[in-house]
Amino acid sequence: MNAILIHDGRIVDPNQNVDRVGRLLVIDDRIAAIDPSDGDIPTDCQHINASGHIVAPGLIDLGAELREPGHEEDETIQSGSHAALAGGFTSVLCCSSTNPVIDSPGAVEFVRQKAAVSRGARVHVIGCLSKGRRGEQMAELGLLAQAGAVAFSDTPRAQRNDALMKRALEYCRMFDLPVFDRPEVPGLAEGGVMHDGQVSLVLGLRGLPTESEDLAVARDVRLAEATSGRLHVGPLSTMGAVDLLRRVKKRGVKVTASVCPHNLCSSDVQLRSYHAKYKVRPPLRSPRHVEVLCQAVADGTIDAIQSGHMPRSREKKMNDLDQAPFGLSSLETALATVITHLILPGIIDWPTAIDRLSAAPARIAGVPGGDLAVGSKADVIVIDPNHNWVVDPTQFISKCVSSPMDDQKLTGVVSHAMVSGEMRYHRNADVQHLA
Repeated sequence: MNAILIHDGRIVDPNQNVDRVGRLLVIDDRIAAIDPSDGDIPTDCQHINASGHIVAPGLIDLGAELREPGHEEDETIQSGSHAALAGGFTSVLCCSSTNPVIDSPGAVEFVRQKAAVSRGARVHVIGCLSKGRRGEQMAELGLLAQAGAVAFSDTPRAQRNDALMKRALEYCRMFDLPVFDRPEVPGLAEGGVMHDGQVSLVLGLRGLPTESEDLAVARDVRLAEATSGRLHVGPLSTMGAVDLLRRVKKRGVKVTASVCPHNLCSSDVQLRSYHAKYKVRPPLRSPRHVEVLCQAVADGTIDAIQSGHMPRSREKKMNDLDQAPFGLSSLETALATVITHLILPGIIDWPTAIDRLSAAPARIAGVPGGDLAVGSKADVIVIDPNHNWVVDPTQFISKCVSSPMDDQKLTGVVSHAMVSGEMRYHRNADVQHLA
């Protein structure tokens, strides 16, 4: 029997309305008790002193590119899943942007087996919505579901086929699985480099208009309403999309949405440097959009925060801004970005942050985790909320060293990360260690 007692930490579990200093007992792969009596604690129990720390359910990322197979120069399942652990993510939903793409049961099984061997974060697979991610014919969604896919999407490629999107939403009701879409009208966004606004005009760079996202969200939510399908849109970046969401949610439409941490704290002003580390998708918008997105996270219009991890190799990102690909490494900075720019300024509190990063993603994707309930899988993290550090992407576990948070001072690090009761990551002082 393997037993771990995390004591004297502030336990935060929004699913159970728990927010207090206490003790958490893990036995084998399950949560055994919160505040157990001394008689219930095994004598050979390992103790972790979490004084001054936050104890929370492991974070769950709704969409990270792990790039394997086919693009191992950008990221691998090994490097990406361990980078996720360092950032507090004990579960990651893997996007289908691989080569070959994840549109067959064999491709799903490949990712699942590689993840099991890697012993990093738990990896769930997002299967392709269309064959070859071409947006022409619907993929064999039933077979993908049988193989273990937990959602369907062509993300980060936007779904341009309206009829296919409608059929997929109807069809996925049989499996009670969600359809994810990164909302964008490709024709309006084609060739864009950054947010279409005053800054792009001054810099002479082609813009990505907000209308591209707003129109795509309008289409998606209308199809979700017509089909009663489970729809998740995101990551979002515009206040127009937020306004649409507010209105359709009031009508009871089953739609959820997410946003990336960097879109909650950085704006298109950063692009004045012409540095490709700020070339991300969805793009960094104007400060007004950033303000509205933060409000939407606080009031629940936006349900979840996802990393937006889109790794690209150093060589690819070294091109000129208009030639470099969109992309960034964000698994290892997402939590600290939320702490620094949302929790410390008082925009949201800790229970809300854990809900948006863990509990809500678990509900949206229908995957285990997101709470510390007795009997649940012991996916647990311990967070030092006061540790200040400066982002140095060259020290990332991820293979991608391009980050819009580069050289910024952030607050908060993960000291321990446990997956199914197994301690897979811990941090001592300023050194990161893989268990």
